[in-house]
Amino acid sequence: MPRPLALALAALALLGSAAAAQERGTVNPRPLPPLANPNDPNLAAKELFGRATAAAPMEARAFGFYSRGCVAGAVALPVNGETWQVMRLSRNRMWGHPDMIAFLERFAKKVPQVSRWPGILVGDISQPRGGPMLTGHASHQIGLDADIWLTPMPRRSLSTEEREMTSAVNMVRADRRDIDPATWTRDHLQVIRAAATDPAVERVLVNAAIKRALCREAGSDRSWLSRVRPVPGHNYHMHIRIGCPAGSAGCRPQDPPPTSDGCGAELDWWFTEEVLNPRPNPNWRPPPPVTMAQLPEACRQVLVAR
Repeated sequence: MPRPLALALAALALLGSAAAAQERGTVNPRPLPPLANPNDPNLAAKELFGRATAAAPMEARAFGFYSRGCVAGAVALPVNGETWQVMRLSRNRMWGHPDMIAFLERFAKKVPQVSRWPGILVGDISQPRGGPMLTGHASHQIGLDADIWLTPMPRRSLSTEEREMTSAVNMVRADRRDIDPATWTRDHLQVIRAAATDPAVERVLVNAAIKRALCREAGSDRSWLSRVRPVPGHNYHMHIRIGCPAGSAGCRPQDPPPTSDGCGAELDWWFTEEVLNPRPNPNWRPPPPVTMAQLPEACRQVLVAR
């Protein structure tokens, strides 16, 4: 299998499908049962971090990489702001490094200035102490990733049931080769561009069909397009990633994105038959869950801090 295709398929497996990203929550969340042996070295780390309900009372720092780490001193984004509302409250994934929370509040305030949206709907950020999640994402582990729905915030406060049961709107055509003109608007371009031009942002991840629309509609200023990267899924939301914060020496940055706008042959590859309709690999097996031994050593302290 060609390496780019293998990487794309691996990304799809790790990132989860668009449908998974739209899984409903519950209006009656219940605590998870206690673990029989939380000190078992073979226990999946997601079982431990998934049971943390509050942030580690430590100096704010991100440890590890976006897809293998944790966060200390996380802050919860308030569920209601003048220009944002948090969705899927039952997941308790509205926590992030203070730099991410500051970005989201700044970005949300800017959105009504550049578009007709009243504000944004915020999906998953991180768990209270980061780390691997019981369901969904492979990343979002160090408090520096956030999902923003590609659906504008309404001009009223959503009910708890609406936040748990409502689905975002699909931006991609049924054949996955372009955006759906029935749902895509110029406002989507303006909102994504506002995210990509923020100095704190390193990447904005979107479906390749959305990237195609951005390439076509961006106009003369194309400098921000290099930060917008195509990934599988992500046809309902954009995934925003900021860089390692100052003072987080244990945070491992991602390589800088290519300097080109990513709108040529690199993007065309995503619409080839081998990518849109890959042949199943009968030998593929899901990787084993990550254990505490595979996370940065500092994550043990983050997990037990009281």
